Amino acid sequence: MAPEYGSNGVVSANGDVFSYGILLMEMFTGKKPTDEMFVQRLTLKDWVSKSTPHSIINIIDTNLLHREIQNTNNILPHISSIFELALNCCIDLPEARCTMTDVLVSLKNIKALFMVHATNTTS
Repeated sequence: MAPEYGSNGVVSANGDVFSYGILLMEMFTGKKPTDEMFVQRLTLKDWVSKSTPHSIINIIDTNLLHREIQNTNNILPHISSIFELALNCCIDLPEARCTMTDVLVSLKNIKALFMVHATNTTS
């Protein structure tokens, strides 16, 4: 939940961006913000932030890594980009967050880079 919604009940597009960032984190870690590992002050956002970019292999949902992928290091930069985008969506100050248009542009760029990389490694 966006901080401004929890504290003031403010609903906005910026709050939706925050929620989308949390959704990305959930999708790529397989963890919910309410997971029992997130107790006291540790949150899903904090966990991802502390692990990005150097320890993301420890937080990725292993169900996302296909057995066919011989070298997970080839895909890690792309997943790291997704986590960076998610964290940018979850900046505490609503005005500092990216817009959904920015999110779409970032996702398209990440996909394009992944496709180039995938094409180059299968050739």
